[in-house]
Amino acid sequence: MLLGGFLGAWQWDRANNKQAAALARANAPAQVDPQTLPAEGAELTLNGEYMPEHTLFLDNRIVDGRLGVAVLTPLKDKFGQYWLIQRGFVETGTSRDSPSISTPREQVSLTGKWQAAKDDGLLFGPNLEKERLQQISLTPWLGVISNFRYPGWVHAQTGDGVFLEWWQANVMPANRHIAYALQWWGLALVALITMWVGRRYLYSSRGHHEGGDDDSH
Repeated sequence: MLLGGFLGAWQWDRANNKQAAALARANAPAQVDPQTLPAEGAELTLNGEYMPEHTLFLDNRIVDGRLGVAVLTPLKDKFGQYWLIQRGFVETGTSRDSPSISTPREQVSLTGKWQAAKDDGLLFGPNLEKERLQQISLTPWLGVISNFRYPGWVHAQTGDGVFLEWWQANVMPANRHIAYALQWWGLALVALITMWVGRRYLYSSRGHHEGGDDDSH
């Protein structure tokens, strides 16, 4: 009963956090060439130059049943800040060869959503294999780029050198956590009722046996 109550409260708290996060993302400001840490989900417009020689690919992306990769290219903005740009989906099929893509060499402008860097789960083996990554991470570029000022990346939506948009924020809706909380509290209530009924039955059974013993004497 106590465990059900605790887990229900935990899920309810997670629902509140998800609601707050969704609200923050919805209200995140649009920024042009920011020089401060963007808010999660902010729409950024960046102007600068791609660094195509440092392009890597996020492996095993599926869009509309098509297998491919997401193109990851660093960009140096006009202030000398480096940003990692997720440029969109490119179909590769089952081939393990790196896709042939075009990257503008001149000044570019693009717009996309900011996502702060975070741990996305377990890795099975090394993250980087040749030019492919299992998870987006800044680590593979740290030896060749002096510094990413902000820990995160931009999921490009429109602009120069942008491919098919595929990314969406992977956030479980708050109502799912509320449903889990109600389930746990329901189980806790069942446990409480079971305990109450069992207690009454135990006392009733004990009284019956005690009464039977008295009659036998």
